Amino acid sequence: MKKFEEKTIHSNQIFEGKVISLKVDDVLLPNGKKAKREIINHPGAVAIIAITDEGKIVLVEQYRKALERSIIEIPAGKLEPGEEPAVTARRELEEETGYGCHELTYLQSYSTSPGFADEIIHLFVAKNLFKIEEKAELDEDEFVELLEVTVEEAEEMVKDQRIYDAKTAFAILWMRLFQNS
Repeated sequence: MKKFEEKTIHSNQIFEGKVISLKVDDVLLPNGKKAKREIINHPGAVAIIAITDEGKIVLVEQYRKALERSIIEIPAGKLEPGEEPAVTARRELEEETGYGCHELTYLQSYSTSPGFADEIIHLFVAKNLFKIEEKAELDEDEFVELLEVTVEEAEEMVKDQRIYDAKTAFAILWMRLFQNS
């Protein structure tokens, strides 16, 4: 048994959507008591720290309905069924920014909201960028604006909350710590 493991007694699928599903699990706690857990299942995603030859980070601004506002983020997108994360990363980089890359390095994977969701983001760094002649189209419901900023400018965007998501804040921290490595 894993430390603090909660054993699932019963699982009830509540919703099955295009991107996520929701289930409610009845669990047995380590102390023998029972509880309910609401869990969102997500196929996983990638995020890309794209760095220009000038050392700037490529960001996109887009509207996020869940927040009812636009925010500035690193390029990212969800995994398609059976798709390898590196393939998704290259596709999303091209679709959202119009850039391809000669160097794509996997950094790490992490959970976004472990209290209620199983989404895992696979983080990559893209270097030696090049502009795509005929770039892939954005999804029909996706509208983005491209920005290329220094780490210092990105840090200011965190301070004034234009950057408001964890994956992008993590990317800026990574840039600050490792940009000269």
